[in-house]
Amino acid sequence: IQQKYRLIRPKDRILDLGCAPGSWLLYAAAITGPRGRVIGIDLKAVTVKLPEQAKVYTGDLLAMTGGFDPENGPFDVVLSDMAPATTGSRHVDSARSFNLCQAALSIAQETLVSGGSFVCKIFHGEDFKTFSDAVKQKFNRHKIFKPQSSRKASKEIYVIGIGKKSADPDLQ
Repeated sequence: IQQKYRLIRPKDRILDLGCAPGSWLLYAAAITGPRGRVIGIDLKAVTVKLPEQAKVYTGDLLAMTGGFDPENGPFDVVLSDMAPATTGSRHVDSARSFNLCQAALSIAQETLVSGGSFVCKIFHGEDFKTFSDAVKQKFNRHKIFKPQSSRKASKEIYVIGIGKKSADPDLQ
């Protein structure tokens, strides 16, 4: 995604939702450099050694009141690699994924700068088009991306929003 769209830049502020085990955190921190800021949130603890500009909050994103320290935002990019605990039922798993994606999109709308970008993993299912259309409505450009590293049978796909539209229609 980064190679194709160059969403993360030096000095950016990044929010990584569902950050464990920490590979996106490290990758984003390497790109943003020491003058950037990368904040991760996950239910699971991240045990990799992080650079100074990266910080992790461990907890349930959906239960956090106030979410995270507001001094760390607003953000230039919100990444969501969140995935539900799978049940083996395609319909249940995709519905749970959709709910997580809706929460991620809501957080992105609250915390992204105007013109910011959003990347969200979703399980392709009945609600995929609804979610994709919601992203399309809130961003100037929207893309669908399936990484080459993803198994063909995998239902994981990324929806990308580029250029968050301003809340003030006169600024668009």
